[in-house]
Amino acid sequence: MIRTFYVTLSFITLLWTAILNAEVRIEITQGLNTARPIGILPFQWIGRREVISEDLGKIISADLRNSGKFIPLDQSKLSHYPMSLREIKSFFYNTLGIDTIVIGQLKSNVDGSYQVEYQLLNINDITVEILEQDSVKVSKILWLRCAAHTVSDEIFEQLTGIKGAFRTRIAYVAKNDNSPFPYELCITDYDGYNKFVIHRSTQPLMSPAWSPDGNNIAYVTFESGRSVLIIQTLNNAVIQTISSYACHNGAPAFSPDGSKLVFALSKTGSLNLYIIDLKSKKIQQITNGSYNNTEPTWFPDNHTLAYTSDQSGMPQIYKIDINIKIPERLTWQGVYNQNANISSDGKTMVMISSDNNGIQHVAKQDLETGDITILTSTFLDETPNFSPNNVMIIYRSIQGDKSVIQLISTDGYFKAYLPTVYKQITFPVWSPYL
Repeated sequence: MIRTFYVTLSFITLLWTAILNAEVRIEITQGLNTARPIGILPFQWIGRREVISEDLGKIISADLRNSGKFIPLDQSKLSHYPMSLREIKSFFYNTLGIDTIVIGQLKSNVDGSYQVEYQLLNINDITVEILEQDSVKVSKILWLRCAAHTVSDEIFEQLTGIKGAFRTRIAYVAKNDNSPFPYELCITDYDGYNKFVIHRSTQPLMSPAWSPDGNNIAYVTFESGRSVLIIQTLNNAVIQTISSYACHNGAPAFSPDGSKLVFALSKTGSLNLYIIDLKSKKIQQITNGSYNNTEPTWFPDNHTLAYTSDQSGMPQIYKIDINIKIPERLTWQGVYNQNANISSDGKTMVMISSDNNGIQHVAKQDLETGDITILTSTFLDETPNFSPNNVMIIYRSIQGDKSVIQLISTDGYFKAYLPTVYKQITFPVWSPYL
């Protein structure tokens, strides 16, 4: 059965300052030879043809490639472009080593909307099997990229059993030295397109964190002359102050159910963790010590935190139940470990791990076995976090004289980066499913 999705992106419409040809683009630095080959054919116009800048087939190909699990065949090698099942020549694709292809079409409707239709096909010598087919409707030509990402999500889930995360976004802080408001809190599609700025400031911005429904971002601003923790609602730009003590207020993280916000506060001298109930505004202290506890992140159970603490002398990752309040050390390898993020299934942790030479890389730890795997060889890595489906990790590193956003698959085989005109980018964070 063909389903129709109506894609609505209200908060982008209200806050739109997008640059459609965004500065950020994914560039592959390491691929995966064992990824599954797939053929994404160019989508064909049906009826009245319009001039558009988006190539739906190429967007879908890039999405699947960026997951590290697929190798889309170069379209220049696909000289056979069927528009229906009866036109498919199985032998052509079999000789290319492909048993899965995607065909699709794009048409404009009389009401001004656009329809994207596709079929995911399994091909062998005898039969052609429809694995998935669907229709995605968008109200404006502007949203065709979003429609393509939706198609990618559905294809990815059909072929892997894992929910796709291509129709998601990333937030990050950039510094634009040519602007009177050099600090910018930016949001882009996960692949760097459709950048828009939700806040500009003359003073530093830090530590953006998405709410689990994707409607709010918490972050730290220094516009008042000291750190203030705020929450900004994306569809109306309303800002709510959460913590403005005359000390450090930072490192926010929403609970998985969205009812609480954990953050680090130094009102007793050392950094400790506090939780605010976002409805009652009641604040509860979670850690209490003369050492520093910061960089909290939630486990999916909604009552356990992982965080960085120097209580052992060097920064290491601990966890704590917010009801019992007894810390338990999680990391024992490496000189220090920090910037933890927990996968949505609670089985894996990514973090920054440093060796005896002070070199810091992204590492993942199996939380059942304790095994640690170093994933990166880039320079001065910081703030890793998972995609919503735990397939990819985003982080920040230094490349030459610039900071860049890096992507890596959780198995470490696929690596890419998002180059940008900004020389300084910090705190990249992946959105939830949107």
